[in-house]
Amino acid sequence: MRRRLIFPLLLGIAGAAILLGLATWQLQRMAWKQEVIARIEARIGDAPRPLPETPRPEAHRYMPVEVTGRFTDAEAHVISSRRGVGPGYEIITAFVTDDGRRILVDRGFVPENDKAAERPPHDATIIGNLHWPRDFDSFTPEPELERNIWFSRAVRPLAEYLDTEPVLVVLRESGAGATAGASGPDPVPVSTDGIPDNHLEYAITWALLALVWAGMTGLLVWRIRQREA
Repeated sequence: MRRRLIFPLLLGIAGAAILLGLATWQLQRMAWKQEVIARIEARIGDAPRPLPETPRPEAHRYMPVEVTGRFTDAEAHVISSRRGVGPGYEIITAFVTDDGRRILVDRGFVPENDKAAERPPHDATIIGNLHWPRDFDSFTPEPELERNIWFSRAVRPLAEYLDTEPVLVVLRESGAGATAGASGPDPVPVSTDGIPDNHLEYAITWALLALVWAGMTGLLVWRIRQREA
């Protein structure tokens, strides 16, 4: 009878060990992800600096900057939505700095009805974070250029459309004139809200599966012993 128990016991122990290992790995991933999020949040809230000469995603993502210049009337409208408001658009505007650089600024959200509202050129000092959003994939539709409707904030295509450097500043706060007008966009600052951290749920799932596996192994062993009794 003992020989008949060897295989189910080995299978049960191995399966439970693998599942518990996966649960442990998810807990390790959770600790790593929380550390990454903490570093990003600390950087987002740093004191603003001048705009780097050659911003790069690897080195300057989330870096706070302060820039003085002038908003133009060249815009791109990226489909978005806001809880409690409904559908609308992120307004991406070409911004000319005092030293003659032309960059992108994500000014924030406007409701759908304000898409065509006038947002005339004006001087402004802006504070925001450099960003290269990852809100697109191979399934993202191409922009509807005739209607100026975009489906992502992919920086390079927007820069080509608005004739700017491939540099995007997401507005955090602004000085005089940056949000002039009643229909001015409502800033949507960079945050870590979109970074998933589901590792605890995954760890609990794997641990529960290990418990079920162990219970099923115990039941199988009991049934074998009952048959042989």
